[in-house]
Amino acid sequence: MSKVLQKLIEAENKAATLFQEIENRNLICAGKTEKEINKAIYNLAFKLFGIKKYWHKRIVRSGKNTLFPYDENPKNLLVQKDDIVFLDFGPIFEEWEADFGRTYVLGDDPVKQKLKRDIQKAWTKANAFFYSQKEITGAKLYNYCCNLATQMGWSFGGPIAGHLIGHFPHEKLEKEDKTNYVHPHNHTDMFSPDRKGNIRHWILEIHFVDVRREIGGFFEQLLIPYN
Repeated sequence: MSKVLQKLIEAENKAATLFQEIENRNLICAGKTEKEINKAIYNLAFKLFGIKKYWHKRIVRSGKNTLFPYDENPKNLLVQKDDIVFLDFGPIFEEWEADFGRTYVLGDDPVKQKLKRDIQKAWTKANAFFYSQKEITGAKLYNYCCNLATQMGWSFGGPIAGHLIGHFPHEKLEKEDKTNYVHPHNHTDMFSPDRKGNIRHWILEIHFVDVRREIGGFFEQLLIPYN
């Protein structure tokens, strides 16, 4: 394992610890706004790890806001009883980036519970598919994720299904350069090296939605081979 990949895995493990503490402390609950939960998570991350830097905006979305992809900035909502909520945080640990996303269902609604299960299953399938290929473009992986959404009875909610990740600040993710993203117009092999000849590392994100029911779910983490 390369030093870079080891550092990225260490950063992700710390992000996973942060998210576990979010659950343990019941920070995601009805009666709080998305912004209040966001601030509580920020304070917890600082308390646990001394984190003040995030390489992208911190996202807490609930209810119908879970339909919106990353670039949108919907109205701040109050989390409701039996709501669905997702988090998308990019904390920086000792200058190494993590990008971690999870979904939480506050009640027993079977459709929301299925959505939560399906996005994790889809992430696992897409990760395995990626590592089963010798060459794969961002477009091919994006289309695979969209097909998984359809097969499971959902729609894919985002214009991308992932992006590069690395040492902060990593290669600037210019939006017009689709080769930095798991994007339908990225026709470059994701296994190809960067401009300096280094191995590139990727985040895979799954965002499934049901527009009619106004719910969405999000699952995101580092693309690495899992046994």
